[in-house]
Amino acid sequence: MISILTIVGARPQFIKAAAVSRAIRTRYEGKVREYILHTGQHYDENMSQVFFKQMQIPQPDFRLSVGSGSHGLQTGEMMKQIEDILLAQQFDAMLVYGDTNSTLAGALAAAKLHIPVIHVEAGLRSFNKSMPEEINRICSDHVSTFLFPPTETAVENLSREGFVFDACKPVSPDNPVVKNVGDIMYDNSLFFAEVAEAESSITAKLGVEHKPFVLCTIHRDFNTDNAGRLESIFAALNRISTESNIPIVLPCHPRTAKKLDSLKNKPAAGIQLIEPVSFFDMIKLEKNASLIITDSGGVQKEAYFFRKPCIVMRPETEWVEIMDTGNGVLADANEDLIVEGFNRFINRKESEYPELYGDGKAAEKLIQIVLDGLA
Repeated sequence: MISILTIVGARPQFIKAAAVSRAIRTRYEGKVREYILHTGQHYDENMSQVFFKQMQIPQPDFRLSVGSGSHGLQTGEMMKQIEDILLAQQFDAMLVYGDTNSTLAGALAAAKLHIPVIHVEAGLRSFNKSMPEEINRICSDHVSTFLFPPTETAVENLSREGFVFDACKPVSPDNPVVKNVGDIMYDNSLFFAEVAEAESSITAKLGVEHKPFVLCTIHRDFNTDNAGRLESIFAALNRISTESNIPIVLPCHPRTAKKLDSLKNKPAAGIQLIEPVSFFDMIKLEKNASLIITDSGGVQKEAYFFRKPCIVMRPETEWVEIMDTGNGVLADANEDLIVEGFNRFINRKESEYPELYGDGKAAEKLIQIVLDGLA
């Protein structure tokens, strides 16, 4: 039996971990023992613990409770504590997800101790190194032994960076396995969509049941911590709300909530600011929204899974396929472009959503590849 230490610390990672943990329990019992380490990067109840409860993720074996802080402080403290755990207990591999500081800290700590790193969502590139996430994902890819890009675009990105795709044993960071098995977020969307529809009453509570509404999320620090950008975003949301008379539901990230009092463009009456929501509530909102406005990479994909048009409040995206299909638009923090995107999509007739993200069995496939590579 192989032992894998899984690193999680932020909402998207809890969701992805549910798919892999479920695959291990149902298909690889007796072959894989998973240990979960929660870094504490997200420590709000609705952004952390509730995901474990609702998605039936095993409770963490290790908790760091690192909390917020500067990128260097947060990443460094995580590395220190993760290294202590790796030195105290033997693991055959470490699994990291996505592009957060938790991802980078885990990948670096393991790689320096010659523990194989499994990077799920490898190869994604925004081509903007001013984004901390871009640095995290590039560095994590280049120290990993198993890389699982979720799209063909991600595969092409890795190819341009010199990765080779026909690795023979023994595998290592210098001879990694690179394989597109699909997107595990799609696995979860298929698995949990019906459960969320039945379990969540969020749309009824907000008064938008069977009514048009816009779902919006804002959490990237380059939006929340830049007064000019945040003012422009809320100016656009206010125009959309007042001109269209369509309500906007905005689950408020703690970083965004801290900035609301200082806004000159105070949120209009039609913008419903609510606390961060559970996974099931978020799925219910995404499934029932008329369109989605976000700066989140994960929410972009979830919008696509549920066939919802998406306005992205960033100058670029790692999910270029969504833009290429015409179901997303890059608006950055430009007030006019955000409003134009809304006007373009709100009354649009049905659009095509090609299958981009696999067959819903990505988690099972990647675990089997790891088993074969480590055998």
